[in-house]
Amino acid sequence: MANKLDIVGRRACAGAFIAMLMSSTAYAQTVPGPAGGEAGPVTTSGDATADAIVVTGTRIKRPDLESNSPITSVGSQELKYQGAVNVESVLNRLPQFTADANDNVSNGSDGTSNINLRNLGSNRVLVLVNGQRLMPQQAVDLNAIPSTLIDRVDVLTGGASAVYGSDAVSGVVNFILKDHFDGLRLDAQSSLAQHTNGNSYVRNLISQRGYTNADRSVADGGKQDLNAAYGKNFADGRGNITVYGGYRHADPILQSTRDVSACALNQVDDAGTGLTCGGSSNTTYGTFAPLGGPNQGKTLTNNKNGTQTWVPYDPSYAYNYAPTNYIQRSDERYTAGAFVKFKIAPVAEVYGSFMYMNDRTLSQAAPSALFLGTAFTVPCNNPLMSAAQQQSLCGATAGTAATQDTLIGYRLGDQQSRQDNLRHEDFRYTAGVRGDLGRGFSYDVNYLRSLVRYDETYMNNIDNVKAQRALDVVNVNGVATCRSVINGTDPACIPVNVFSPNSITAAQSNYMFSESNTASRNMLSVVSANVTGDLATFGIASPWATRGVNIALGFEHRVETLAFTADAIAQQGGTSNADGRIAVNEGYGEVEIPILQDLPFAHALTLNGALRYSAYTNDQASTGLKSSYNVWTYKGEASWAPVRDARLRLSYNRAIRAPNVAELFGAQFVGNVAAQDPCSGASPTASLSACQKTGVTATQYGSIISCPSDTCSAQFGGNTAVKPETADTYTAGIVLTPRMIKNFTLSVDYFNIKVKDYISSVSPSLVISQCVATADPYYCGLFKRDPRSGALFGTNGYIVATTYNTGSLKTSGIDITSDLTFGIGALGKINLNLVGTRLLDQSLEPLPGLGSFNCKGLYGYTCGQPSPVWRHVLRTTLLTRQGSTLSLSWRHLAGTTLSSLSSNAFLNGTPSVINARIPTYDYFDLAVTVSIDKAFQLRAGVNNLLDKDPPAIAAGALASFGNGNTYPGVYDTLGRYLFVGATVTF
Repeated sequence: MANKLDIVGRRACAGAFIAMLMSSTAYAQTVPGPAGGEAGPVTTSGDATADAIVVTGTRIKRPDLESNSPITSVGSQELKYQGAVNVESVLNRLPQFTADANDNVSNGSDGTSNINLRNLGSNRVLVLVNGQRLMPQQAVDLNAIPSTLIDRVDVLTGGASAVYGSDAVSGVVNFILKDHFDGLRLDAQSSLAQHTNGNSYVRNLISQRGYTNADRSVADGGKQDLNAAYGKNFADGRGNITVYGGYRHADPILQSTRDVSACALNQVDDAGTGLTCGGSSNTTYGTFAPLGGPNQGKTLTNNKNGTQTWVPYDPSYAYNYAPTNYIQRSDERYTAGAFVKFKIAPVAEVYGSFMYMNDRTLSQAAPSALFLGTAFTVPCNNPLMSAAQQQSLCGATAGTAATQDTLIGYRLGDQQSRQDNLRHEDFRYTAGVRGDLGRGFSYDVNYLRSLVRYDETYMNNIDNVKAQRALDVVNVNGVATCRSVINGTDPACIPVNVFSPNSITAAQSNYMFSESNTASRNMLSVVSANVTGDLATFGIASPWATRGVNIALGFEHRVETLAFTADAIAQQGGTSNADGRIAVNEGYGEVEIPILQDLPFAHALTLNGALRYSAYTNDQASTGLKSSYNVWTYKGEASWAPVRDARLRLSYNRAIRAPNVAELFGAQFVGNVAAQDPCSGASPTASLSACQKTGVTATQYGSIISCPSDTCSAQFGGNTAVKPETADTYTAGIVLTPRMIKNFTLSVDYFNIKVKDYISSVSPSLVISQCVATADPYYCGLFKRDPRSGALFGTNGYIVATTYNTGSLKTSGIDITSDLTFGIGALGKINLNLVGTRLLDQSLEPLPGLGSFNCKGLYGYTCGQPSPVWRHVLRTTLLTRQGSTLSLSWRHLAGTTLSSLSSNAFLNGTPSVINARIPTYDYFDLAVTVSIDKAFQLRAGVNNLLDKDPPAIAAGALASFGNGNTYPGVYDTLGRYLFVGATVTF
């Protein structure tokens, strides 16, 4: 079977390469085309639009606009073809990106949208708007970018810290906005998801458990997007003001509406021969794990028959937590802003901008519970218990005033789902002056301020303090009464009955609910000044070149601050307050030297170099902690065009990424993580000696309760000891534009990025497997088991996963981009555009010198989201003479193997037959645009035209950004996506 899969994979890659040879580069940088949108959606040649003066990745202004580093540009037409209302969804389809925070992740989401370039993490890609930072790095949210104003998106591969400063390790994503309107533009779009549920395997699993299957055909998740922009030139064209506003709304989608997500999937056995509808041991029947008494170490449950007796817990009692979870969050976003510029004289043009975003999104998860991770104290004479239950809990002290501690897992009713109200309000201001100093020199002095206000309210969640009061119940004249009512500490207390199945009433749950609130304020301020110039005016030029030496010099002062607050309820759950400040002063210089031009075998030979010095000061007002350090970053680039039709390019960058405010000072909290505890259960899979290394005592061994739903706990948050990470990035490539083939471009680029001392947490699943397998004291030291129960979940039992300087990250591969446009007579033209990436390496070294593993072609557990060896997007577009288009996109993702099946000791773990491999996925998207006249354009389309089902994966195998038994940011989870829209220009 493996050989057949290899053959299929090779044929897919070969087919894509043949298609590439027939196509050209539209995904790297777009060039202006005719009115019909002739320019391809994306190009990689590195040539910017004709009216641009600055190339992403350099501060040198030059006429040829060619980049020495690979650049992929997404044009505004591509957003129309995809019907995109979320910018990150467009970028995530490019093979250079791996999905990050998006609207298909609910439980645990912070409500933002992010991008992850080269699978090195969203914190290692620098996001710019018109060449300036968007927001504080720890609070980037692409929701703030008005999609209707995007002219193009430049994606620069490789480090660019010497040009832009910290954070540009994997590269730069620069959103170029249309900030010079003259007229009125209105845009509206409506869309929805449509799916035919026909996964017979999963539907049978759901039926076997007696759960409700999703409807056969569904249409839901409607989105509406309305935008307007108005611009006006004045003062004979010397000035312009452009204002814009937008509104977006998205309806929520429940997991119960899709086959793949309607139940919580688990492996049916240790070998993973199949899947089953499992669930959580926090059930509506009530689960108990006494910490003392005659049943200490056992997991019991209220008998289904309602006799108020306890029986051993088994999977038939599991609670299906999936149906009420969101697979698409509800969302409502408002955007507004303005751009203004006025040229007083050639030497001085004043300019400024204002951007505002208000986004409210609601995530929903299964109803709250008295979760098994918390120990509750129960009186042995609680009148709500039967005599049999009192005996099971307390033994000889049953019926007395003695107490016994027990873990309790009791789920509330399905009508009381937890909801997380996530609210973001972003403000971004810029102001500056720029101008021509004469003799080829110009300057730009700018101030930027960005503020992100984040407020979160978690609702319908049980307050464990109130729950304890509601369990501390005594008999008062035949009436079950809270002790806190008797002593007056809480007269509102209502006794809760957890000793019968499905018995918690709405009044009882409402008493136990307490909203928790957290808030953060993230601020970025930047003062920058730079001068660029052409030294040819001073005679400084190579004698063999027609252009002179160009330089750019600059200074930047940047400050980022964080203020995070948590109320008493949130702190009770393990969250703490946090604050911090980072200040940096930087000086930089860049030089570009044309060596040879217009000579035999040297149409052009150019060298480019840059150097930046950065001085950091970090401090935390609440603790008085301070630190400082200085770093150098630099780059060297070369471009050689032996003839006009071919250009070779080579670059090296030494990049740094200083820890952001959250990584240094972020609040520490305990959260959920997909993992399994090998030391849990009556027959642990790990030996006693191995489990003792994780903190298990001999008494606890064989009686530790398993992590519910394969979900253990981990402690996340900042670490003030973290230092900057460094990265060496290499790129080398060739760009072919043969004149003998009209409108054809081919670009092939190799990239190699290695990050040392990378700032991250160690994967909890890796911590567990390595401690058990090797007894390494580093990994074993990250276990913090509940001292009483030995459990690895809850506020007292977890894996430490705060930030550290760890080992190294490495990725390498080959990008292939191509674009070809040719005429077909009276029908118009055909444009073929391909962007593909061949992944050569995706390695991680958790600790320096202690081994590494390669996630190329793998997914799940430690490796996380799929890393296909080959990905491509091939778009074929018919461009009619009337200005209309018909476009078909083919998205291809090669198959990936479950990482735990690897022979590498870091990855080897839980076996699986059913999820051993995710097969190759091919999606087809169809879009049409019709131009009525120059002022009116209609568009419509269908993404995932064939309604292909996503892969169904056991919940325990999912890692970051997994949701609903699959990876919704990688695969199309909701089915077909249908959209219609219109643009009117006056």
